[in-house]
Amino acid sequence: MTHNIFALISQTQALYARCIDEGPLEAWPEFFMEKCLYTVTTADNYRQGLPAGMIWADNRGMLIDRVSALRDANIYERHSYRHMLNQPVILECNGNLVRSETAFLVLRIMRDGTTENFVSGRYIDCYRVDGETAMLAERTVVCDSSRIDTLLALPL
Repeated sequence: MTHNIFALISQTQALYARCIDEGPLEAWPEFFMEKCLYTVTTADNYRQGLPAGMIWADNRGMLIDRVSALRDANIYERHSYRHMLNQPVILECNGNLVRSETAFLVLRIMRDGTTENFVSGRYIDCYRVDGETAMLAERTVVCDSSRIDTLLALPL
């Protein structure tokens, strides 16, 4: 069972990163349950239990609105990401809820071709598993550095 859960979470993580990196970005909210939590915070805030973050959404509708704003309202320099993911560590399986942690590195590629290390950190997740499907109930993106570039437009 644990091997199957590991494979399912690994595949879901890979598809999540591919969706952000390759598109379509409109499919990104589909990785989340209707009632979910998505936050982006710093390691220091996370350690201190401070709820404030750079991004906070508590339902899929808010994630859909974020993508719509990126497409229609926000103005930012065109860029793309390339996610590098470690294998997830399964921390707990409790019924159909699976808690995991995955380290990541995101490279940012600007329109002129410049590539830079954008952010590193870890995903702290709670998935709801139903058969061969894993959906995010919670994703806390914990960024290693407290110095986050203001061009945090795309989701991590």
